[in-house]
Amino acid sequence: MKIERVTKHLSLRRTIESGTEEQRRAVLEIIADVRTRGDEALKEYTEKFDQVRLASLRITEKEMEQAYQQVSAEMLAIIREAAANIRDYHERQKRESWITAKEDGTILGQKITPLDAVGLYVPGGTAAYPSSVLMNVIPAQVAGVKRIVIVSPPNQDGTLPAGVLVAANELGVSEIYKVGGAQAIAALAYGTETIQPVDKIFGPGNIYVALAKREVFGQVAIDMIAGPSEIVVLADETANADEIAADLLSQAEHDERASAILVTPSMKLALAVASEVEKQLETLPRKAIAASSLENYGAIYVTETLDEAVRVVNELAPEHLEVMTAEPLQLLGQIRHAGAIFLGRFSSEPVGDYFAGPNHVLPTNGTARFSSGLSVDEFVKKSSIIVYSETALKQNAEKIAAFARLEGLEAHARAVEARFKK
Repeated sequence: MKIERVTKHLSLRRTIESGTEEQRRAVLEIIADVRTRGDEALKEYTEKFDQVRLASLRITEKEMEQAYQQVSAEMLAIIREAAANIRDYHERQKRESWITAKEDGTILGQKITPLDAVGLYVPGGTAAYPSSVLMNVIPAQVAGVKRIVIVSPPNQDGTLPAGVLVAANELGVSEIYKVGGAQAIAALAYGTETIQPVDKIFGPGNIYVALAKREVFGQVAIDMIAGPSEIVVLADETANADEIAADLLSQAEHDERASAILVTPSMKLALAVASEVEKQLETLPRKAIAASSLENYGAIYVTETLDEAVRVVNELAPEHLEVMTAEPLQLLGQIRHAGAIFLGRFSSEPVGDYFAGPNHVLPTNGTARFSSGLSVDEFVKKSSIIVYSETALKQNAEKIAAFARLEGLEAHARAVEARFKK
């Protein structure tokens, strides 16, 4: 890994991928085709991109039974326990509708309403992610969403990963379709003969999925345009180099574009971590992916002080931040920008990925400066409630009318004044 003394500006920069013009045109064509030809277009694109011709898009009970045969009893118990932890955490995020009354008879409030239907995109490709099923479905259920749809690209044998199916079934989700890519996003947004449209689309995917989500936004809502995974470790001389190296590699193995960064005031630790990363990389099954990630998006930044290291962390605004210092809790108040904060050497990032309870769907590409991780709030909408009394309107009618006329909206002013002309 590259070791760099921090000057005023960091050398590493991440940018949100916008795709090429060719990729965007391809996505637009796919979306238009799915809107026109529905299921047949989905099957043709699945055959083209996933090398499998499907007789049926929807997962059957038989396929679900076969998935359970591939998952051990021990693994099933782990999935259930993880789901319980995630549900317990998200139950604490629930908001309630509220009403308040003023002395003049005015009643104001806010009504919380769950979305009617949401779609979850579960990526395929180099890895299967049953954890993504848990992290997206559970907050939707806690919010009260009634219809939850899962789409995921099939394997070449026409199946979906057993872990994904089992995780979905354990949560009671049965509407699952074997379709991926931009065509799946189009189906969720506009509907086909088989897939009814949803109100909001969640979940990460490749550049074509990201571009498709961007294109259908407005027809439906989307969670975010997710970038590659990233981790920053903030550490001092008390941290263990082998543990830091292992945590950096845990993100680097995700994707060739993933980012893994150490920020430390200790050059001794920096050198030790760099050596440990090379050593551990040799035995990693996904060595090629991790090595490419570290070469292009990995770095070790050495600062003069711990305070300067915190400044660097806030500038990076990472998706995942591990604080491995002598007193990690003392630094919590100084951390302003991070999707999830892991404090102490036993709070390794994978603990949050799978089991602790907080959501692992987090802002990437520095967007933790202004956005938050997935929560129950993403699955509800809020309606304001206004009951104005006659007394209150009499007291404020002139002010409201004056404000309307300031904006040149005479009809607005007259609408208020009409109540008292009789």
